[in-house]
Amino acid sequence: MAVKAPCGAANWARDPGRNGSPVAHLQDVSRVYANPDGSVLVQALQEIDLEIGHGESLAIMGPSGSGKSTLLNILGCLDRPTSGRFLLDQADVSTLHDAALSRIRGRMIGFVFQAFNLIPELSILENVEVPLFYGHVPRDERRTRAVAMLRRVGLGDRHRDRPAVFSGGQQQRIAIARALVTRPSILLADEPTGNLDSATSASLLDLFDELHDEGLTIIVVTHDLHVADRCDRVIVLGDGRIVRDDRTTGDDA
Repeated sequence: MAVKAPCGAANWARDPGRNGSPVAHLQDVSRVYANPDGSVLVQALQEIDLEIGHGESLAIMGPSGSGKSTLLNILGCLDRPTSGRFLLDQADVSTLHDAALSRIRGRMIGFVFQAFNLIPELSILENVEVPLFYGHVPRDERRTRAVAMLRRVGLGDRHRDRPAVFSGGQQQRIAIARALVTRPSILLADEPTGNLDSATSASLLDLFDELHDEGLTIIVVTHDLHVADRCDRVIVLGDGRIVRDDRTTGDDA
């Protein structure tokens, strides 16, 4: 996923490379889940130090129970560290209350999940509009931006249909359009190809490549080496720690 900045491409990232600072920076972050009596139940993350640059594509790998989901939840402001600091675009969000974290999620972060999480009763256009509705964006602007995003992922001519009539790969593209409609700085994807066949996965990864080329920071949790090989960088977790941190060639091998 090498940055090529094609002519006329949208610039997803906010303030790319501002003063050389990372878009996300975890400093000595640990996350402990405790029993009601205060005793440690799970040490999910241990002393994580991680910088993620503007426009970087990062794969997070590791066995089940290694801390991948916990790390993704902290990066997505869905959880807080028990100790350490999390700087998002240079602001410390480690101790913010829920309402403030929710605002930051809506402004800076887009989420893509393995299970798509589309609302079956809504059209795909209405599904894509949902984050803008919660962000109090006016109706006409919601509609314009949602239509544009569906066109961006190749589904602009079917926006009145409901999710059930689409294939798994198409539903994942709808989910990506929903994640991007808020114009986030970071796209977080949790096993985005896990429910897709190999050909559909390759098509989805091509879309990720295009978005990354346009400056979007992409962080992917995956077990798939083909996904990881297309990222700039791969970190591997083990027992809540980073045990490897490798730069890749960015080749599609």
